[in-house]
Amino acid sequence: MQLSPNEHNNFSLTRFESMLKTNSVLFFDSEEFEEIIHYYLENGKIALAKKATKLGLEQHPSSTNLKLFRIEMYIFEDQLDTAEALLDELYVLEQSNEEIYIQKANIYSRRDKHKEAIQLLEQALEITADQADVLSLLGMEYLFLEDFQNAKHYFMKCLEEDEQDYSALYNIIYCFDFLEEHEAAIDYLNDFLNKNPYCEVAWHQIGKQYMELKDYKKALASFDFAIISDDKFIGAYLEKGKVLERLKLFNEAIDSYTITLGLDDPTSFALLRIGKCYEKLGDAELALQFYTKCVEEDALLDKGWIAITDFYFKRKNYQKAFYYIDKAINIDSENVLYWKRYAKISNRLSKFEEAEHGFRRSIELGNYELETWLSRTDILIRLGEYEAAVNNLLQAMEFYPENAEIEYRLAGLFYYLNEDNKGEFHLKNALSHDPEYILIIEELFPTVFQNKRVKEIIKSH
Repeated sequence: MQLSPNEHNNFSLTRFESMLKTNSVLFFDSEEFEEIIHYYLENGKIALAKKATKLGLEQHPSSTNLKLFRIEMYIFEDQLDTAEALLDELYVLEQSNEEIYIQKANIYSRRDKHKEAIQLLEQALEITADQADVLSLLGMEYLFLEDFQNAKHYFMKCLEEDEQDYSALYNIIYCFDFLEEHEAAIDYLNDFLNKNPYCEVAWHQIGKQYMELKDYKKALASFDFAIISDDKFIGAYLEKGKVLERLKLFNEAIDSYTITLGLDDPTSFALLRIGKCYEKLGDAELALQFYTKCVEEDALLDKGWIAITDFYFKRKNYQKAFYYIDKAINIDSENVLYWKRYAKISNRLSKFEEAEHGFRRSIELGNYELETWLSRTDILIRLGEYEAAVNNLLQAMEFYPENAEIEYRLAGLFYYLNEDNKGEFHLKNALSHDPEYILIIEELFPTVFQNKRVKEIIKSH
């Protein structure tokens, strides 16, 4: 009785693994070794793939395909010089083997020599019987070069070779998106759908293009067609929910998101959006329930913690808001969005040292908004940390030169530090930029505002 291909592969694999366990040496033909190596590579078992390649070459030292597997593993381990030397040896013997060109292109690509990689792949394309793989590699090289027109061209050719190649379809749309050619993308997808009317991926993608163009009715129809084509397509239900939210149809959006919860394990995104919809409908209890489920499902989703924090902040329940943002920071202390909220909430609770720490961490993590610099300054003034406040403002000036709000604060601080010349300098600068902001001196530095010389400067402007 003859074995089927799958049974034959399993039999070869079982024999090979048995051989490894017993340290005996069994013979396999080169094709069996190729199948074994391919299986291990597909399943990420690199050590076993290397072992099979070594044993395969011991039994079949002239096998080109086994040599190519060995080269592929050298490339994977970033031993590019060794791989290249072996490829050069093979090239002398077999100039018509497209895999040699492909692997050499892979080496060039890893060295960021994408134009050279493209030249080799074009040579491979002329001699290969399987054009789809080479076309895909060409598309990827053009993506590395950010040449989206050429990348799109080659991915389109991939899709012509195989209409089920959805990774090529996604890459085509990625190129259209980057080029902001949304209408051209819709035309292309419509042509594709004329030939493949039940392709849920294409309907899903055309819906996203209509979303970009803010044509929500057509987007909604597209996602409905995607669902008709595959009623278990979670992505289509999620996108449909987004459109319904944009149309302020919050109950219908909840229905769409809820369907996804029954199709697979609940996603934190769906739970978050359901919470947002309930909040917009004024149902605070259910909104809070779903926000809580969201952070329980995925503690790393910052949007969940932000939603629950903002929920309490809007309702002026600052203690609860502080509790949740503090919890979020304990999970991810490098999230600038958390620290901004931590600072603002601490300020509302009159926890000024915590607020200052929050604004400082926001700046350290790259939040250079003017409001952040000014808020930190005002808290430092309140804490009597005048020199720290000056240093903070001098840093802010690097991002916001000639800013009246900064200049007025510097003026007041230098007067507080008894450096009247510097105070006068910044006060005159501030008045020349915007005299109306003199209120800053009046409110933050009342004793400076009463200073006789300061009043004369103000009056002269």
